[in-house]
Amino acid sequence: MPHDHQHVLAVSHQAGEREIEAAIAAATRTRREWSRTHWSERAAIFLKAADLLAGPWRDTLNAATMLGQSKTAYQAEIDAAAELIDFFRFNVEYMLRIYGEQPISSAGIWNRTDYRPLDGFVFAITPFNFTAIAGNLPTAPALMGNTVVWKPAATAMLSAHFVMELLQAAGLPPGVINLVSGDGAEIGTRVISHADLAGVHFTGSTTVFNSIYQSIGNNIGSYRSYPRIVGETGGKNFIIAHASADLDALATAIVRGGYEYQGQKCSAASRIFVPASIWPALKARLMSDIATLRTGDVTDFSNFMGAVIDERAWTVHSKAIDEAKASSSHEILAGGKADKSIGYFVEPTLIQADDIRSRMLRDELFGPIVTVFVFDDAKFADVLTAIDRGTAYGLTGAIFATDRAVIAQVLDELRDATGNVYVNDKPTGAVVGQQPFGGGRASGTNDKAGSIWNLTRWVSPRSIKENFVPPHDYRYPFMQCS
Repeated sequence: MPHDHQHVLAVSHQAGEREIEAAIAAATRTRREWSRTHWSERAAIFLKAADLLAGPWRDTLNAATMLGQSKTAYQAEIDAAAELIDFFRFNVEYMLRIYGEQPISSAGIWNRTDYRPLDGFVFAITPFNFTAIAGNLPTAPALMGNTVVWKPAATAMLSAHFVMELLQAAGLPPGVINLVSGDGAEIGTRVISHADLAGVHFTGSTTVFNSIYQSIGNNIGSYRSYPRIVGETGGKNFIIAHASADLDALATAIVRGGYEYQGQKCSAASRIFVPASIWPALKARLMSDIATLRTGDVTDFSNFMGAVIDERAWTVHSKAIDEAKASSSHEILAGGKADKSIGYFVEPTLIQADDIRSRMLRDELFGPIVTVFVFDDAKFADVLTAIDRGTAYGLTGAIFATDRAVIAQVLDELRDATGNVYVNDKPTGAVVGQQPFGGGRASGTNDKAGSIWNLTRWVSPRSIKENFVPPHDYRYPFMQCS
């Protein structure tokens, strides 16, 4: 458990060459039968999984997520239960919309589109921070008739194990989704080099995704088909406030958006831009709120935060805080302590940066560290430019203003800076069917998990034309005029 690292929850066996090859072989062997299983039979499995998770399996997945990933009861519920249930149910509806999209037919002709699964297997690589993402990445392609090799994060093996058991309880046949745990590089190298790789469904770091993309490019001549590459990666997400902002709403969004689940959300608010005119009042509210945030064991429901995921993450955050403490251009306003004696705890930390080019406003830290830059009210337009160009990412952002002209200005100027943008709300908490999630630039391919657009990536359409009255003579009528 991240919040009590002496407490061992389970033992996970690491896959070696034999297990990796067995998983690929199972996916390849099962593909033909699964790809020809009627859509209603496939849908029934995932709809049943949704109902099982909504009922008898809810406590199991929530508890595994709380203990294994150090999520509070609320964060686990909206993730492992609510969102994963939504993925299962909404994806079935999206599948039916895709299948219903058919071409027109002229007299004597019947045209139709066969939405085939991809020619090969899909490699799903899932992160530690959302059980719902871990459940969706392998099941979305599987729903569309693909078979999958699934590599979950080593730090989320407990919940991944129970997701797999849930799918089996719902009737998923053997060989459709094949879970392998182990060294990511070893598994990735073997799977990505396989000739039958048809697609990659990834959520994780930008660095790892870049490596996967490059490996596929290097192997491009060895595949039977061009693999589909779908990735959601990092983020350095902003909140931009205007002088007209509702201060209480703004402060709440910063605290929830920056510190919920220890800031370990790819959409977490980590760079805040505030006009000088409202900063004193906002600062006082933030300092007051942060002082009340309790951090500790997630089974104590009075705690707002748990621990960061592991020692490696703890070290990254601890070093960043130490760097800010040693810098004359940064000030630690709140928090700033890290303790790993019992669990990997990092206090919710608020930093003020004097330089808009600060690394704290540029690099993803993926922890409970929020950095504020205070600007002259007259420089609002300049700050928008800095937000757009200040980081490689393009995932989420939020605007706080009551002036409609300002809202329109920000939406226009930062149109390419995010895949999801929020007006007077925190930049986290996308809901399936309401805010399809994903970003561009270094944040991924923006294929929008939880939408019809994602599912279209897992089919390879075949156009079928049937001629009911075929011609019997090659000559066209105009040729007989003379």
